Amino acid sequence: MECERLPPIYSGYAPNSIRGEKLTCNTHQKKDAYIALTIATVAMAISFMVWASLSPVSNQIAAEFGLSASQKSLLIATPVLLGSIMRIPMGILSDRYGGKKIYIITMLFTLIPLALIPFASTYLYLMLCAFFIGMAGTTFAIAISYVSTFFPAEKQGLILGIAGMGNIGNALSGLIIPRINANWGFDWIYYSLMIAIVVIVAIFAIFAKEMNLSTEKKTLKQSLSVVKDKNTWYLSLFYFLTFGAFVALSNYLPAFMGDQFSIGAVNAGLFSAGFAATATFMRPVGGILADKLNPTKLLTTGFAMIAVAAFLIAFSLTQYGIFTTLIFITALIVGLGNGIIFKMVPMVSKGNTGAVTGFVGAAGGLGGFFPPLLLGIIKQNTGSYTLGFILLGVFALICLVTVWAVYLRKPAATS
Repeated sequence: MECERLPPIYSGYAPNSIRGEKLTCNTHQKKDAYIALTIATVAMAISFMVWASLSPVSNQIAAEFGLSASQKSLLIATPVLLGSIMRIPMGILSDRYGGKKIYIITMLFTLIPLALIPFASTYLYLMLCAFFIGMAGTTFAIAISYVSTFFPAEKQGLILGIAGMGNIGNALSGLIIPRINANWGFDWIYYSLMIAIVVIVAIFAIFAKEMNLSTEKKTLKQSLSVVKDKNTWYLSLFYFLTFGAFVALSNYLPAFMGDQFSIGAVNAGLFSAGFAATATFMRPVGGILADKLNPTKLLTTGFAMIAVAAFLIAFSLTQYGIFTTLIFITALIVGLGNGIIFKMVPMVSKGNTGAVTGFVGAAGGLGGFFPPLLLGIIKQNTGSYTLGFILLGVFALICLVTVWAVYLRKPAATS
């Protein structure tokens, strides 16, 4: 697909290295673009169901294997680790060889651990499968790299917000997996996911167009040049908070609701699904707002609200009604934040969207890896989750100060 490249049009509120470019495409190319967007988003949703598939049945697994709170937390967090770290190389590979190819290969790879999980007989075996399931989480970086090439800069906030709605897979996991488990048994969770992967791979292969690749192949050094841009690290810090909170809470809530309020697996899965769905559907709203308003000012407000909500949650963990209200307010805010941040990502480095997405997405994924571990350790040693939410509030304040100091102080605004 070829689009006419016009001069950069994006500037004003951020340091000089953040720029966008306008693309113009004909009607046929627009059709290809929207097909690519739709299939990539659905593929990410299915992949994210795979990525989060252990969380809804973690209490059952813990009971069967006799796991401690920290062991259960490690099992929930393990897929997030590989899914985070590997976003960097997968984003770079997508830029270099094409998102469609890399997407399909990655989804086919996930069939291997999915096929092995039903035969797990030890905790170590299950952990190994959980680790490789993490590759499903790398589809986020691939999807953003792939989809972003089809649309002009002024639509990136909305379009990448829609693509990011593939995160709905976390919600679908909490909603569907407990029911499959209750009706057909544990093994059919993974057989069903394998069938879904095969179907979406076939649809992707037949109907989606490959992204337009640059004629100049970047070396690994050129792709990694984005690490020299401070904006890559600032956006990574912010995404560590917003997407990390989304992943950590949506993955850990089933176990948390069971431990804290003695809620059954199906209802806990519904609660987790509601949280994930709320955050997911707010993502394109954040992108739309960032298309029209100053995203750094929006982030400042969002970080302040996350801090307040986290501190209030910390001291209302025994109050079901208050906790529920606050956790869904948090879902709204982190969902908006995810969309706002990824409006800015394609503008950090032209032609290296996959690399930047990989770094920022990896940071967000790692933000989802550590909190469940920390919550498990805190719960095991203190008997309460209070300190965990206090730390979330403190980190939100750090992000608030950072975005103000870097982007909103008068010297930065006039640079």
